[in-house]
Amino acid sequence: MTSRSLVCAAIATLLLAPAAFAQTTSLSGAGGTFIYPLASKWFNEYNKLNPKIQINYQSIGSGGGIRQFSTEQTVDFGETDGPMSDQQLKESKVQPVFHFPMALGGVVPVYNVPGVSLRFSGPTLAGIFLGKIAMWDDPAIVKDNPGAKLPADAITVVHRADGSGTTYTWVDFLSKVSPEFQKQVGVGTSVTWPVGLGGKGNEGVSGMVKQTPGSIGYVELIYALQTKIEYAPVQNAAGAFLNASLASVSAAAATAKIPADYRVSITNAPGKAAYPISTFTWILATPSMKDPAKKKALHDFLTWAVTKGQSYTEELGYAPLPKSLVAQELKDIGKMK
Repeated sequence: MTSRSLVCAAIATLLLAPAAFAQTTSLSGAGGTFIYPLASKWFNEYNKLNPKIQINYQSIGSGGGIRQFSTEQTVDFGETDGPMSDQQLKESKVQPVFHFPMALGGVVPVYNVPGVSLRFSGPTLAGIFLGKIAMWDDPAIVKDNPGAKLPADAITVVHRADGSGTTYTWVDFLSKVSPEFQKQVGVGTSVTWPVGLGGKGNEGVSGMVKQTPGSIGYVELIYALQTKIEYAPVQNAAGAFLNASLASVSAAAATAKIPADYRVSITNAPGKAAYPISTFTWILATPSMKDPAKKKALHDFLTWAVTKGQSYTEELGYAPLPKSLVAQELKDIGKMK
């Protein structure tokens, strides 16, 4: 090879080097178990399309996701199924905090009462989780389930032991239908329960209910489907008993007025077709990210997730975002550049 050829080869190698040795960009996130099945699918599919982007997610509950993102600052993004409160936003060491809706889901009451198909009104569920309704043949449950052969057995309540957006959605609904529940328990990702056993994550609650005859708990719909555990229809604001489904969860979002910061509750939504314990799930992010590579990677992923990524929602039991919401959201994701 001539000297000129060697020089040309060396120049070509140098020009190709940046592409050949491009660094992998890793993003870390933490938050709810509610979105974990969908998030896992998203991160896997996105990595296939973009091998240089690695996204790691800790399924630790919404409370942990908010804390690790906003105060401990140990992750690049957080995830929550209950929006941050005004106080949490004020105390956040990360400013500003954006809430990006990613999908819609439903929280369902799961129970282990062999041989009985149940349904519940909101006030009955509130009474059970307050400990006021302690037996399966209580008159309130009988009223909700005319003709059902209810056992004279004690009820074992199972709730989340960790900070949870699933809990936030559950207690947000119960507080709307029961003033007593609102007063005694209130709304939050972590609350003080009057009765019951605690399970960690949606996985822990569904597993505990499945193993405990006479128990009742609450989980995100996908976990009820995955574990093949009984879940009940819930009475909505219009008086109809509805199961959580893609259609009924979407109907709850259809009537919602979405504020500019996307922090909105859609529990107990009006309309006969609306499932009453529905929620958005949000990714928490900030345009003040200091690492430009991570900032671009997160921007690109969020853009993909609310557009092409929505095609994976229905197969996993989530409802896709309304197109009108996606259009507005893309404008705000653009601020992440």
